[in-house]
Amino acid sequence: MGKFSIREVVGQAVQTEKLGYQFYTTMAEKFRKENEDLYKLFTTLAEKELRHEKTFSELLELLGDSEPEGWEDISQYMRAIVESEFFLGKNKSLPSMEKIKTVEDAVNFAIGFEKETLLYFHGIKDAVKEKEIVEDIINEEKAHIRWLVCFKSSFVK
Repeated sequence: MGKFSIREVVGQAVQTEKLGYQFYTTMAEKFRKENEDLYKLFTTLAEKELRHEKTFSELLELLGDSEPEGWEDISQYMRAIVESEFFLGKNKSLPSMEKIKTVEDAVNFAIGFEKETLLYFHGIKDAVKEKEIVEDIINEEKAHIRWLVCFKSSFVK
């Protein structure tokens, strides 16, 4: 298992936000006629993903090339998350999108993706000096999960 650099880890966070944007915009359009509330929620989440992508891109510019203290352990943790189905899967992108057939499928996948993203961002926070930047994104990701769970509870009895 190879070791990531801190720059690669934050670069993957940028890519993760791009994947999140892709997922939310694709699913918003797919279910637009079926469920207007889901369309609005996923459109809002897509916009948030774009903002997070920009923030992580700016963080990437702030980083130096030296690895933080304890990087070996953090790097292995980050690799394990990135190699999960939610991040890379078989086709190196959101592999389950074509399998999503229902609103419930879309919401469940979104919750899982947000949880995996949250774990990843906690790892980044542990590694960088700019903890407040990452903490703000973590708090927004937690809100995303709450919104999705609330939405799910409105149609799953």
